Amino acid sequence: MPTTVGPAAWGWPEIPLHMKAENNESANGTKSISYFMNTKNWWQPLIFILIISVAGVGMIGYQTYNDAPPMTGFKSPTGEVMMDKTTIEEGQKVFHKYALMEYGSFMGDGAQRGPDYTAEALHYITVYMNEYQVEAFKRENSREPNDMELKIIGENIKSELKENRYDEAGNIVALTEAQAYSLGKLRTYYTDIFIDKNAEGSFPPKDYITDRKEVENLASFFFWGAWVCAVERPGSNFSYTHNWPFDPAAGNTPTSPVILWSVLGMLAFVLMCGIVLYYIGQYNQLPNKFFKPAGKDLLTAEKVANFKPTPTQRATYKFFAVAALLFFLQVASGIITINDFVNFLGWFGIHPSEVFPVTMSRSWHLMLALYWISICWIASSIFICPILSKKEIPGQLPLINTLFWMLIVLAGGSLLGMVLGPKGVFGEWWHLLGHQGWEYVDFGKIYQALLMLIFVMWGIIVYRGVKPAFVKGEPWNLPNWIIYSVIGIPLLFLSGFVATPETNFVIADFWRWMVIHMWVEAFFEVFITVIVSYLMVLMGLVSRQAAIRVVYFATILFLGTGLLGISHNFYWNAKPVATMALGSVFSTLQFVPLILLTVEAWRFKNMPRMAVNGIGQNQLGNFGFPEVFLFLVATNFWNFFGAGVMGIIVNLPIMNYFEHGSYLTINHAHAALMGVYGNISLAAMLFASRLLLKGNRWSEKLVKFAFWSINAGLMLMVMLDLFPAGAIQFKAIVDNGLWFARSHAFTGGGIFEQLTWLRGIGASVFFFGGVIPLTWFIVSRWGSLKKPSDQVEELVKDTGQTNPPESEVESEEALYA
Repeated sequence: MPTTVGPAAWGWPEIPLHMKAENNESANGTKSISYFMNTKNWWQPLIFILIISVAGVGMIGYQTYNDAPPMTGFKSPTGEVMMDKTTIEEGQKVFHKYALMEYGSFMGDGAQRGPDYTAEALHYITVYMNEYQVEAFKRENSREPNDMELKIIGENIKSELKENRYDEAGNIVALTEAQAYSLGKLRTYYTDIFIDKNAEGSFPPKDYITDRKEVENLASFFFWGAWVCAVERPGSNFSYTHNWPFDPAAGNTPTSPVILWSVLGMLAFVLMCGIVLYYIGQYNQLPNKFFKPAGKDLLTAEKVANFKPTPTQRATYKFFAVAALLFFLQVASGIITINDFVNFLGWFGIHPSEVFPVTMSRSWHLMLALYWISICWIASSIFICPILSKKEIPGQLPLINTLFWMLIVLAGGSLLGMVLGPKGVFGEWWHLLGHQGWEYVDFGKIYQALLMLIFVMWGIIVYRGVKPAFVKGEPWNLPNWIIYSVIGIPLLFLSGFVATPETNFVIADFWRWMVIHMWVEAFFEVFITVIVSYLMVLMGLVSRQAAIRVVYFATILFLGTGLLGISHNFYWNAKPVATMALGSVFSTLQFVPLILLTVEAWRFKNMPRMAVNGIGQNQLGNFGFPEVFLFLVATNFWNFFGAGVMGIIVNLPIMNYFEHGSYLTINHAHAALMGVYGNISLAAMLFASRLLLKGNRWSEKLVKFAFWSINAGLMLMVMLDLFPAGAIQFKAIVDNGLWFARSHAFTGGGIFEQLTWLRGIGASVFFFGGVIPLTWFIVSRWGSLKKPSDQVEELVKDTGQTNPPESEVESEEALYA
């Protein structure tokens, strides 16, 4: 999940003149960091990082294809083929067609409220094999086995599960009698779950899947997943998934590489912390020329009131209004998802799960989050284009309006498809028009292609908008950074078109995670850092020199840790040890940028006073964006607490081994995605809205009330349910195995269900105090926009130079002589 540098790293405290380097010895201490301050030296580190990151991800991709477990057939001891590769492929299609990844998970990937189907299947296979062997013992000995004999039977079953009897030539696995028996019983178990013994009020709802052949194929797919988790990888003494999930009865316990790379990952983390702290010491000694303050030119309320938007800037408001509506719909669908577990709406005679089951509501909840956040970013980038270029580009407005309607078609069509697809309306076209069945990539393939076109159109608009701001010989200016990130986003998004419904789950999930990384941990990170940096410049809080350097260092950190950090998602997804090694080191290092946030948090908290070099508050005038600034402060907080503190536990392999597939993952996802990306997106929305709306239509009290409700509500959800529920579930995994901690017997009652009720407190504060007022505020002001003007106003005066003046560079060189 994200580890954004975000808006906190806006330069360090100004060093008074008398504290500058007084002799060569102290000055020489900052030579290495000073090297990185000069943009002429930026290409080499960036290219080096890109080469290492791309090579590492390429290696993971190669291993994914080369070392993936086979989608194989299975035959009984008598030679009868019980299922073949096609059966598994058809079962995988059923899993995706009915969006079961939005209720349960497979190899730990997916939703965490229902069962993990691989862990559940492995558990019941073990139970059924024990059942078969005990009955065989009773037939042979005419008595019940004693405790010692039961233990021997259990150990023999572990050996049967671990032995790899795969025949590569025939692409088939020879099952033992006990395994063949367990396959038949597993098919009966899932037929009972989905058709014959479907309990009212539970998932799946009645008639969710009616075709018995589909359920049989689905059970076969789950059996294959359990086989992958249990059988030893050729040449190893552990399974394809490093003996994940934890299930001692099946012989699945942590392996030596899991423990070894956890230790080495922690060593790398401590080492990097030391390096970072060393450079912080050098960073604080840098001369003032590198972080020239913005002076007294803050964007005051008076300047905001006098601001006149251009036609293209005015056109962005409809994007923000739609984003607010989608935000409302996203949170509402989340509440419906919670209702599926505790049924509080049932008290009022409302039963949404009958027509809108949890698989569909959770799909909306996830995809709408991506939609409204992305729309805010798209609109904010378009909004600042005229300010960057200092002119209104002819022909932009029709392109912007076309982009808007493309987004409307994407949102409306895909949301409808996510409902109709699992209901069988589209038949064999379910993955094109309906629901692809992949968490975070739920929309149909045709809408995925439409999103790609939207990214291309967006890139064209932004390029046309910022092109006049390009300066020859200055590749690191903010306009250039926007283009770099806008180009990178669709390039990485291309990975989402590789897999098909028949592709081996392990391989397809690799490409899915590449898409998710596009959303949360790579180029979108760079893009939003660029946007927020420029927002800070426009508000007069930092100089462009400082902002440009923040973006560069953020990019180095994102690409250096984020791209290779993808490997922590593959610990248990049938990848070899080398992938775990990369993940243990680079994923853990994703926490390092957050150290920088903590060190300088005090400075950010005291802006904007410190931005004008210590001038008193009474001399500042009326700063025009106190509400926007609150959301940026919240981003800083959630970066550390949500992305960092709540996310570090997913990085070390030994922690992830027990945590994977638990509520601790949901806890991290909520705190990081909403806390970081949500707050940044709302800040961008409110920044533009403050400049676009007539002064008498702005409500500082309402926006501040919404801010506190959203962030307090999120904290309540984390502290009252998500974190304690995750901790309790973690203990249950260690005590009894993942299958138990994810079973309905555990999650459907007791303390776990009570904590779900408590989450409703935070959700209510979040929704009723934050989302509804904010949505009403943005949408109701749609008709209160300022009149447009073709003249582009300069909000704050700033030279925009990337490098310091030549005279200062020369003086700096003399200082180090």
